[in-house]
Amino acid sequence: MESIKNIYRIGKGPSSSHTMGPKKAAEQFINMAADVARYEVFLYGSLAATGKGHMTDVAILDVLTKVAPVDIVWEPKVFLPFHPNGMKFVAYDADGNLINEWTIYSIGGGALANEESQSNPEPPVYPMGNLHDIQVWCEQHGCSYWEFVEIHEGPEIWDYLQEVWNVMVAAVERGLDAEGVLPGGLGVRRKASDYLIRAKGYKDNMKNRGMLYAYALATIEENAAGGEIVTAPTCGSCGVVPGVLYYLQKTRDFRDSRILKALATAGLIGSVVRNNASVSGAQVGCQGEVGVACAMAAAAACQLFGGTPAQIEYAAEMGLEHHLGLTCDPVCGLVQIPCIERNAYAAARALDCNIYSTFSDGRHRVSFDKVVEVMRQTGHDLPSLYKETSEGGLAKNY
Repeated sequence: MESIKNIYRIGKGPSSSHTMGPKKAAEQFINMAADVARYEVFLYGSLAATGKGHMTDVAILDVLTKVAPVDIVWEPKVFLPFHPNGMKFVAYDADGNLINEWTIYSIGGGALANEESQSNPEPPVYPMGNLHDIQVWCEQHGCSYWEFVEIHEGPEIWDYLQEVWNVMVAAVERGLDAEGVLPGGLGVRRKASDYLIRAKGYKDNMKNRGMLYAYALATIEENAAGGEIVTAPTCGSCGVVPGVLYYLQKTRDFRDSRILKALATAGLIGSVVRNNASVSGAQVGCQGEVGVACAMAAAAACQLFGGTPAQIEYAAEMGLEHHLGLTCDPVCGLVQIPCIERNAYAAARALDCNIYSTFSDGRHRVSFDKVVEVMRQTGHDLPSLYKETSEGGLAKNY
């Protein structure tokens, strides 16, 4: 199983698969072709269907136009077999001769892959690929999930997670200060600062819930505005984990060192899903984005409150189970409706999952690994119009 660094990628929104991935691909293609006079970029499937709303063309043009002119060809009805988010980069010389071409896929969370990389994968960081085996190992060795991460990633993982946490905190605090209408034409106003102000007018439970909403909203609104955020596991779900952890740090005075351990646990949950299914909305719907984010945040919260490996697994299982079947249907291809509200709501559900699991002894019938398997199959069975194409669901009438 791969490093949790692939779950937490620092970059600019609004979409890890539609913005961060294509930008990274464009940067790599520049190194594949010299003396280029013109580029042609083909965008396929859901990458083309919602690419304009996600600013895919902007991300690619910002990189390639520094070298040569670029023509972008949109092919929303063409789905390549490897993944719905396909791209083909083509370079020509001054005489119109082909220099090089490269087909690559943005598979979610800012990651890239194709048939070649799949047949020659990087060496795994973790010897186990499912949560059951990891849980058994932790229980046998008396370790927590974060210790399992440290053993296999090395102590340098804490420096990386500190940087991740710093970016998350900065995104929350920028989002709380910002006001106005988000770009894109839907007229969606930022709500985070209003929610925080209103929350402070209440007491106890209402105040706490309003603060949690505000922190999650702040991050996902920064993402929608193209600000710097951390995928957790994607841009479209980036508000859930930082919303929960920022809230818990503010209300429970957890030190950064404990927050980083919670991030390690959450990253492990996300990596298990990537290893056995997908976090790409174009591949499995929003259950793979907000659903996985909820599972990660639930596990992180349970870690902070001293949950056992079994209780943490149970919290994560509920976070994902109760998002099964969630469609990815962004209105006008923008990461705004219903994405922003979903992040705030999933943050609240993550805390509920933590509370429910800590009332138990961690034993339950349906395992997290089984839910991941069901999520993968459910995503496979969903029609493409419910997987980030903006052709169905809430997006249909816009």
